[in-house]
Amino acid sequence: MEDDNAWEIIENPHMTEQAMDMIDEENKLVLMVDLDANKNQVQDAVETLFDVEVLKVNTNITPQAQKKAYVKLSKSDSAMDVATELGMM
Repeated sequence: MEDDNAWEIIENPHMTEQAMDMIDEENKLVLMVDLDANKNQVQDAVETLFDVEVLKVNTNITPQAQKKAYVKLSKSDSAMDVATELGMM
């Protein structure tokens, strides 16, 4: 996947206290993604943009009609490093 296409899928990081706890404790990122994106596209976009290995992606649609993706990274990759790169920290 190309970087331009990947940024079309990932809209922005979701920065809440709960999301920060997930970064620290569970090595997960919480991202707002395109409503039409599926889990495989989200996984490819994160792996392309941040050069990490994604183990699992869970998604849900919020009452505001936005899609939120919970991205679990491998133990060899740090969610904190990715969050820093995204400007969350």
